[in-house]
Amino acid sequence: MSSLSVCLVCNGSKVFKHNLIIFSSQIKHLRLACFYHISDEGLIKALAKLPLLEELELTLCSFSAEPLEAVGRFCPNLKSLKLNYQMYRSFSIQPDEEAEYNEEANAIAKNMPALRHQQLIGNWMTNMGLQAILDGCPHLESLDLRRCLHLNLKEGLGKNVQTELNFSAS
Repeated sequence: MSSLSVCLVCNGSKVFKHNLIIFSSQIKHLRLACFYHISDEGLIKALAKLPLLEELELTLCSFSAEPLEAVGRFCPNLKSLKLNYQMYRSFSIQPDEEAEYNEEANAIAKNMPALRHQQLIGNWMTNMGLQAILDGCPHLESLDLRRCLHLNLKEGLGKNVQTELNFSAS
C-alpha cells in the first residue's frame, strides 16, 4: 500500500468528507486550510479514519482542543503537527484566564508524546502551555513559535528551548 498526501483548501465540509472517505486508509500527510465551518465532531470522525497519519497541518481552521486530543488517540504515528493561525497583536491575559489560552498546548502535551516537529504559528499559549509541551513531548526536535505573542522567551524557558531544539520564534 502506498502512502498519500492530501491538501484541501476550502470553506466547506462536503469536499473534506468526500476526499477522506476515498483516501482515508492511505493518508500519511494531511493539510487542511481555511476550514472555518467544520465541526469538532466532523474533524474527530475524520481523524478516527487516519491511523497511518504522520503529518497534520491545520491552517486557519476553527476548532476547539478536543480534535487535538483525538489526534493523539487515533493517529499514533503522528510525528509532525502544524497549527497556524493569524495573530497580529498581543493583549493582557488575566491569571484566571491563562488555562483557557493553553488548552491546545495542554491537549498536545497530554496526547502527542511522539511528536518530533511542531509549528504553532500565532498560537495563544503562554509560557505555561509551552512548558507543558516541552514536558509532554520528550522527542521534540524542532519547534516553530512565530507570532506566539503571549510567550516570554527572553529568560529561563526561552533560553532552555533555544539550546535544546531547532527553534524559531519572532
